[in-house]
Amino acid sequence: MNPETVLITGASSGIGLELARLFAAEKCRLVLTARGLPKLEESAAALRADHGIAVEVLGSDLSQPGASARLVQELTERNLAVDVLVNNAGVGAQGRFAELGAQRQLEMLQLNVNALTELTRALLPGMIARKQGGLLNIASTAAFQPGPNMAVYYASKAYVLSFSEALAEELAGTGVSCTCVCPGATATNFAAAADLEKSLLFRFGVMNAGEVARAAHHAFRRKKVVCVPGLKNWLVAFSVRLTPRMLVRKIAKRLNSRGIFV
Repeated sequence: MNPETVLITGASSGIGLELARLFAAEKCRLVLTARGLPKLEESAAALRADHGIAVEVLGSDLSQPGASARLVQELTERNLAVDVLVNNAGVGAQGRFAELGAQRQLEMLQLNVNALTELTRALLPGMIARKQGGLLNIASTAAFQPGPNMAVYYASKAYVLSFSEALAEELAGTGVSCTCVCPGATATNFAAAADLEKSLLFRFGVMNAGEVARAAHHAFRRKKVVCVPGLKNWLVAFSVRLTPRMLVRKIAKRLNSRGIFV
C-alpha cells in the first residue's frame, strides 16, 4: 500500500512543522509549502534524514492572488495526488480595523480564507473519487467570537470553523473526513507577526506548538470534526455560548489590547 501524501501549508515552523513531524513518523509522503524556502528546505532535509521518507518542497506565498492555482499546477506537474490537505498557513494583525493597512488586511483574508478555500476546492474532488483522505484545517478559539482590535482575523477564523463543519457533514459516507482545530494562544512566530506579544491574550499562558499539533493530529486520525486543544481553551470556547454577546465583545477587546486598560 502506498503511503499517504500529505500537503501542509505554513510548514516551515510552529504548528505546521510539528504536524509535519507527526505525519513523517507515520511514514507519510510530505509536500511542504511556505513562503520562506531556505528554512523549508532545511526542515525537509531533517525530516528525510530522521524518518527516511520522501519530502517535496514547494515555495509559495499564499497571501498573494493566484498563488493557490500555481501551487495546484505544480502539484499536477510533479504528479502528486494529495490524500491529506493540512490548511495551516495563517496570519493575524493587531489594531483597529480603520487604522490597519487595507492591503495587510486583504492579504490576511487571501491567506486565511481564499487560499484555504481554493486549495480545498482543487484537491477535495480527488480525495472523494479515491474514497479516502481528509482535510485538517487550523482555525482558532477566535472562531467562536467577534474580536475587536483583530476584527478581520477573528472573522476569518469564524469562516474556517463554519466552512469545516459544513464540509464534514457533506462528506459523511464518502470516506473523506474534515477536522477543524481551534487552538488558543500558542508559542509560535504568530504573536510577533501579529504584534500581539504584549497583549493580555499572550500574558495568560500559552500552549506550545508540539502540544497543539499532537491534539490536532489525534483529532484528525479519530475523524473528530472540531477540536479545541487544552482544557483552558475549551472552557473559554464553551463559555462564549453562555455569556452575553456584549460582554464577549468587551472581554475580547481587552484581551487583544497591548495595554491593561482599553
